[in-house]
Amino acid sequence: MGILAVSTAAPLVRLAIAAANQSGLGFSLVMAGARLTCAAVLLLPTWRSVLQPHCSTTGVKFAIAAGVALALHFAAWITSLSYTAIAASTTLVTTNPIWIALLAWLWHGERPKAQTLIGMAIALSGGLILGLGSANSSTPGSAPLLGNSLALLGAWMVSGYLLLGREAQRQGLSLGAYTAIAYSVAAIVLLPLPWLVGAQYSGFPPSVYGYIALMAVLPQLIGHTSFNWAIRWVSPTLVTLLILVEPALASLLAYALFGEIPGPTVGLGAVILLLGVAIAILA
Repeated sequence: MGILAVSTAAPLVRLAIAAANQSGLGFSLVMAGARLTCAAVLLLPTWRSVLQPHCSTTGVKFAIAAGVALALHFAAWITSLSYTAIAASTTLVTTNPIWIALLAWLWHGERPKAQTLIGMAIALSGGLILGLGSANSSTPGSAPLLGNSLALLGAWMVSGYLLLGREAQRQGLSLGAYTAIAYSVAAIVLLPLPWLVGAQYSGFPPSVYGYIALMAVLPQLIGHTSFNWAIRWVSPTLVTLLILVEPALASLLAYALFGEIPGPTVGLGAVILLLGVAIAILA
């Protein structure tokens, strides 16, 4: 459910860009700030658990750090969609299994099994093929190198966000308390950024705000919250390997909505990616 929900994120961003007839850093920060603010407002009732006397202080610190990482992830990744193809952006931003595995190994000593590493390597190679194939898309980005670099930065930030969220919950925070803090901190960090670059939250067609509201509900509240729940109970490497399915689903949505036709190698890349995920799951 979480993967299906989060796969709508990139197409919703593109729909908002088209409706607003704007792109670039300023509008990307508007979308990121508004998305997290909407999600934080919808989670206001869960602050009751944060304000309880038994709430873990250490867990709160990890949740705050996770919120900052989440804000940086969205600032980088949403901006990338103004400069590169959806398939390339979503492929690069979901390379986090390698970063998660390395961080979990260094932080918790969680050495992956050999079969997991083999599956990870196959999945990442499939993702790379898929991303390279997107370079032949009928609607390539205006600055693919910049967009791809921002997507990779987004992958690093979301890797830290997921591991920090796992630690916050291990320290005693409930899922509701953790998401309330992390999403609110991300919103606070992102909210003033558009004004700093001369952008405004007002003046857009109503459909733009509708797409942003959908971003808050589907990929954020359903998608991200599902991952945050799962990562407490199963290996973070496994969770992020499953997220590798997102580029294939997002690419299908991009084709259906925008006619973004990936190159012939994208299908091959998607098959290899899913094969790698299956091998890793069997471990």
